[in-house]
Amino acid sequence: MLTLIRNAEVFSPAPLGCQDVLIAGKSIAAVGGNLSQNLHGELVTTVDAKGRLLVPGFVDSLVHIAGGGGEGGFGTRTEGLRFEDAVRAGVTTVVGALGTDACTRSLRDLYGKSRQLSDNGLTCYIHTGSYEIPPRTLTGSARDDIVLIDSVIGVGEVAIADHRSSQPTVAELAKLAADVHVAGLLSGKPAVVSVHVGDGRQHLLLLNQVLDDTELPIRLFYPTHINRSKELLAAGWAFAKRGGAIDFTTSTTEVILEMGEIKACTALRRSLEQGVALEQITLSSDAQGSLPHFNAQGNLDGLEVGAIGSLHRAVTEAVTLEGVPFASALATVTANPARILGLGEKGCIAVGRDADLQLLDPATLVVDSVMARGNWLLKEGELTVRTPFERGGDTSL
Repeated sequence: MLTLIRNAEVFSPAPLGCQDVLIAGKSIAAVGGNLSQNLHGELVTTVDAKGRLLVPGFVDSLVHIAGGGGEGGFGTRTEGLRFEDAVRAGVTTVVGALGTDACTRSLRDLYGKSRQLSDNGLTCYIHTGSYEIPPRTLTGSARDDIVLIDSVIGVGEVAIADHRSSQPTVAELAKLAADVHVAGLLSGKPAVVSVHVGDGRQHLLLLNQVLDDTELPIRLFYPTHINRSKELLAAGWAFAKRGGAIDFTTSTTEVILEMGEIKACTALRRSLEQGVALEQITLSSDAQGSLPHFNAQGNLDGLEVGAIGSLHRAVTEAVTLEGVPFASALATVTANPARILGLGEKGCIAVGRDADLQLLDPATLVVDSVMARGNWLLKEGELTVRTPFERGGDTSL
């Protein structure tokens, strides 16, 4: 079956102008002008996208797909990711991870949730481990998890500069990173250590010490929450100019912003002004993770939940409020995370890539339609695929 999307304003994320896009099965077969001339018959479904932007599906590099939280006790454990929420946010690829809680949350549950989301139509990868070192694993070692399990693409999110971390030493982090490095070599994956950076005053010191003391490449480390404070943001700029990638978190609250966090859209604009290469910047939602704030004694003051829709909102605000070019903002949630994570078929509208795409309203950037792996999941605002638990009716025994 072929799908021809005609007359769309295409961003690959680079602007390509008005183009037709031909989908064959799960992949993009052609991108060009007036492709309909040579396509006829019942096997071709044509969609007129005139007046719409066609962009890649978003790649969200940090989502607590099985839920997170728990810093305020069992009553503050958060729910897992809803398929519909991801689709309506234009997210077609997610990377799941555990966070603070690897006691009542398990990697088996994380893996099962990733399979559920993939079976429903998204593409889902996971990290082994959690905040702590040594990491929890599926097979007994982080190296084996990455080498032997296709969907495992790294370890994380390992916490540093945070009172909730396991307070890892330079040697402990270096050993873990070395395992990830070798696992990447053996598996052919550009495996990473996803690093949760807290609000501790050491910022990225631990990462820099590992890099100074070893031969490990900087690409191994993928620190997130770099927009947590102006001091951490400055440390992130230095890390990026050293050759590393940095990630800004889009989920936030007014309370956390008042405490010094910088909105992701603002952090993006400031980073570009500081000369950080666009290719080294990504945004992620931290969806379903808790957004806690603590008092001076380290006790929980309040907690809200991250939302996957914040990723789309941050892209929109980067363009409309901060003046970031649309193609640049788009790259931080498509091509950039796909490249950093080694997801070569994702994040780009190009021949041979997966047919993961969105149609957006050009005036508002609101998501109109979403396709993942060649299947429409959302069409003109209506879900076309529903999970067994979203189809309505009485499911009780």
